[in-house]
Amino acid sequence: MPTNLDTRPVVLTGDRTTGPLHLGHYAGSLKSRLALQESHCQYLLLADLQALTDNADDPSRIRRNVLEVAFDYLAVGVDPGVTTIAVQSQLPALAELTMLYMNFVTVSRLERNPTIKAEIQLRGFERDVPAGFLCYPVAQAADITAFKATVVPVGEDQVPLIEQTNEIVRRINRQAGRPVLVEAEARLSRVARLPGVDGKGKMSKSQGNAIPLSATPDMIREAVGRMYTDPNHLRASDPGTVEGNVVFTYLDAFAEDEAEVAAMKAAYRRGGLGDMVTKRRLEEILVAFLDPIRKRRAEIAADPGYVLSVLDEGTRRARAVTQATLHEVRAGLGLTLADLTLASAHGPRALTA
Repeated sequence: MPTNLDTRPVVLTGDRTTGPLHLGHYAGSLKSRLALQESHCQYLLLADLQALTDNADDPSRIRRNVLEVAFDYLAVGVDPGVTTIAVQSQLPALAELTMLYMNFVTVSRLERNPTIKAEIQLRGFERDVPAGFLCYPVAQAADITAFKATVVPVGEDQVPLIEQTNEIVRRINRQAGRPVLVEAEARLSRVARLPGVDGKGKMSKSQGNAIPLSATPDMIREAVGRMYTDPNHLRASDPGTVEGNVVFTYLDAFAEDEAEVAAMKAAYRRGGLGDMVTKRRLEEILVAFLDPIRKRRAEIAADPGYVLSVLDEGTRRARAVTQATLHEVRAGLGLTLADLTLASAHGPRALTA
C-alpha cells in the first residue's frame, strides 16, 4: 500500500469502463502492470469520466462496467494491497486539473494528435467530434500528472498521448518558473499492440474482434477459428508468411515456450505446417491462460461488496494524492487564496492585471 514515505517510481494507468477487458488490454498494459506492482508505487484508474467522452448517451453502461473492469483487474492478479485502484469520477482534482491544462493546449495541437485523429476516423465523428473526446489527451495528462507518475504502461498507439502529456508538463513548469510536475515515460510491452482476430486494426470490443478475459473455451475456439492468417497459404505444404499473420502475433504474445514458436515459424515459412495446426496450438495456449482467470473472476464477482470496499479505500487514498498535486499546480499558477489576498493588497485592479 502506497504511503507518504514511499520512494518507489510511480506508475499510473487505467482503462475506460466501457465493458469487460480483453486480451488486447492484457498484452498492451495489464501484463506490465502485474510486473511493476511490487517494484513501483502503482495507481490504477477506472476511467469512467473518459468513458463518457463517446458514451454520454448511455451513462448507465459506464456505471455498470466500473465493477466489470474491477473484476478483471483482480482476476488477472492485481493486488489491492500494493496497487491502489480508484474510480476516476470520484477524484474532483482531476476535473479541475483538466480545466487548468486546457489553457495550455491549442485545438490545432489536439487535432494533430495521431491517436485522436485515428479514433475520430474510426468512430466516424468527422466534424461532429464531442469536445470531451477531442480533449481526451488533456484529461489523460491530468490523470498522469495528478499522481506524478513517471512510468505509464501503454500500447504503442497511446504513445502520442504521453508525448502530449509531457508537453503540458513543460508548459506548466515554465509558467510556474519551477518544476511543479514531472514528465512520464511510456512503458511498452513486448507485444505493444495486439490486433483484432480479423486482422483489421487493434482488438476492440466495439469492432467485434476481441477475446474477453472471461472467454469460455467455446468462445476462444470460435475466435481463433476466425483469425486472419496468410491468404496465399492455401495448403500446408505451401510456404507461408508469418509477418502480419494474426495467429503468430498471438503466439508471440501468449506462448511461454519461445523456442516452440520459433520452430513453428520456421516450419510455416518453408512449408509443411498448416493453418489448422497453428490455430489448434494457439487455442490450447489461450484456454490454458484464460481458464484460471475466468474462474477467479466468477468467484470475485460473487462478492461485489468486497470489490466495492477495495474501490472505496483506493479512491480515498488517491483523492489525497491528487488534491495535493492540484494545490501545487494552483500555487505554481498563482491561483491560491494566498495569492489572491496578496494581489488585493496591491489595489483592486491587481486581480485583473
